[in-house]
Amino acid sequence: MDKAEFDKFAEEYRAMHVANIGASGETPEYFAEYKVRDVAQLVAKHEPVVSRILDFGAGIGSSVPYFCQYFPAAELTCVDVSDKSLAIGAARFPGNARFEAFDGRRLPFPDNVFDLAFAACVFHHIPHAEHIDLLQELRRVLTPRGRLIVFEHNPFNPLTVQAVNTCPFDENARLIRAHTMRYHFVAAGFRDLKVRYRIFFPRALRILRPLETLLGWLPLGAQYYVAARKH
Repeated sequence: MDKAEFDKFAEEYRAMHVANIGASGETPEYFAEYKVRDVAQLVAKHEPVVSRILDFGAGIGSSVPYFCQYFPAAELTCVDVSDKSLAIGAARFPGNARFEAFDGRRLPFPDNVFDLAFAACVFHHIPHAEHIDLLQELRRVLTPRGRLIVFEHNPFNPLTVQAVNTCPFDENARLIRAHTMRYHFVAAGFRDLKVRYRIFFPRALRILRPLETLLGWLPLGAQYYVAARKH
């Protein structure tokens, strides 16, 4: 994980993101919220209480207001390799989360701390050879019944590929197939895995979005998530 690369784009991140997702007709906030809402719906089926949440690769804190909305009783910790991004996030959302630096290898927390860990389109910035080690590190800091949910871009969606290929902060990105990410989860020791594809319709076709609940199996969505339990 290249700290300098993310520091370089921290101040312009949202503006570049807006330009990059223009074809979708949505804002960065739409994409940030849908992910946290998905997490809340998934967790609500299994876990009555989530007390501590880790946002891995939190950047400038785009998910923070939605974790506060959907998990109002939880303590949120944001980690990132980019000090500049963390400083921006802390200034945007003072008092809503802890913002802590991460060296790219070992999380600065003891074992069995978090009920939930979350990563939003982070792993395509990380060399694939490092994925299993980082997933094992995330597993280490989860409680025994803790869950990890990772969202990623779908390399089988041509609009997603186009957006990534033209985005300055994705210049060194390598997209990950869902089945590859699932394999990495298994290799890292996770259990009870679920894969679901997301975002099939742009804003112009938002009237069709209720159908997405039936399309999670179809590998054509713009993004997907892999969710799993530690034990």
